[in-house]
Amino acid sequence: MSVDDIKKIGVIGAGQMGSGIANVAAMSGYDVRLMDLDAEQLAKGMAKIEHNLDRQVEKGLISDDARKAALPRISTGTTMADFTDCDIVIEAATENEKVKTEIFKSLVPHLKDSAIVATNTSSISITRLAAQTDRPERFVGMHFMNPVPAMELVEMIRGIVTDEETFKTVSELGKRMGKIPVPAEDFPAFIVNRILMPMLNEAVYTLYEGVGTVGAIDQAMKLGVHHPLGPLELADYIGLDVCLAVMNTLYEGLADSKYRPCPLLTKYVEAGWLGRKSGKGFYDYTGDTPVPTR
Repeated sequence: MSVDDIKKIGVIGAGQMGSGIANVAAMSGYDVRLMDLDAEQLAKGMAKIEHNLDRQVEKGLISDDARKAALPRISTGTTMADFTDCDIVIEAATENEKVKTEIFKSLVPHLKDSAIVATNTSSISITRLAAQTDRPERFVGMHFMNPVPAMELVEMIRGIVTDEETFKTVSELGKRMGKIPVPAEDFPAFIVNRILMPMLNEAVYTLYEGVGTVGAIDQAMKLGVHHPLGPLELADYIGLDVCLAVMNTLYEGLADSKYRPCPLLTKYVEAGWLGRKSGKGFYDYTGDTPVPTR
């Protein structure tokens, strides 16, 4: 399959990443089928897309005509049978290998023979996930950055069985969706998260060991290295459950103690303090202004 053969894109998961992928795909002229088992999450995802498009119009990034054209391209559903006519399906569910494995087992019976499967995993082995499908040669990692409409990068990861035609086709699709594809090898967490997550984890250790408060750590990094967000703010934005999942993947996959998740990160996730999406993490987001929780 060439990139010109791709007309309809399926997206599994209507959360932050899935809705963002659907957004940029529709803005790039593709018909999109956005699927989530939770109808309420689907409604939230579509509301998020509309909000993002409205903001882009306000900022002059897109025209109102482009916004009006993009929205009707997105249809929604709650079953895998919705993907029968899709040319590629991009999985963007939670960063949990068991969940993703079950998704792929449920998905492939509904796909046409030529369809490509991609995963937005931020850390899990592409080769291992591909082995759970009937088409490992047409399976590829397509890791978008968050927030998807604003970030230029898409990491492209081959599994050991991924064929060259699939890799080239999906890389070109990334370009047509307005992203810059960067190839990465199939090692735990790939490039960005291999570098970023240990830094965030070290910030949590810095808090855990009492070197600085939440506010001091974030202010120091913003002022000292000109990061737009402090590391603890960024961890909250990403989701502490996602940060912990990636650190566990690195720790287990590379067997190196330097990737050991900070116990405080684990404790916050166990408490349900997942960051912005739960209303509380290293900051409390229930008021008008975020307040450090430590």
